[in-house]
Amino acid sequence: MRKTEFIDKACDPATLTAGQLMQDAVFTCTPRTDVLSIVRMMTTWNFGSLPVVEEDRTLVGLVSEYDVLQAVIEGRDLRKLSAADIMTRQVLSVTEDMNLVQIANLFQDRYVTRLPVVRGTKLVGLVARRDLLFGYVKACQYWS
Repeated sequence: MRKTEFIDKACDPATLTAGQLMQDAVFTCTPRTDVLSIVRMMTTWNFGSLPVVEEDRTLVGLVSEYDVLQAVIEGRDLRKLSAADIMTRQVLSVTEDMNLVQIANLFQDRYVTRLPVVRGTKLVGLVARRDLLFGYVKACQYWS
């Protein structure tokens, strides 16, 4: 659920933060999760990527459609791979206090569609381009 869903008074959309815009119920996997399970989750729930976390929610990677397709191109057997084998380890993320404009700039500059939101090293949410648009429109309903 996004906190922006509860906006009910005037708000400058540019002041919205990742903590307000993000989805806090995030599907994740562990480094040991097999790739076929990841692909099933991604295709069933229409995700383009899945954060990879340790048991304590420490973000250690991200498996994207790109990572899976790259493994296929390389001729790797997806049945024998885990998230740790294909995940991107240097994950671009945002903090809860980053504002809408900062996040939008990252989306545009880095050509990404969603970003993990972290508190320290722990995953606390995920923010997508659509979440920014939703928050912006919701805040504008009352802002003049």
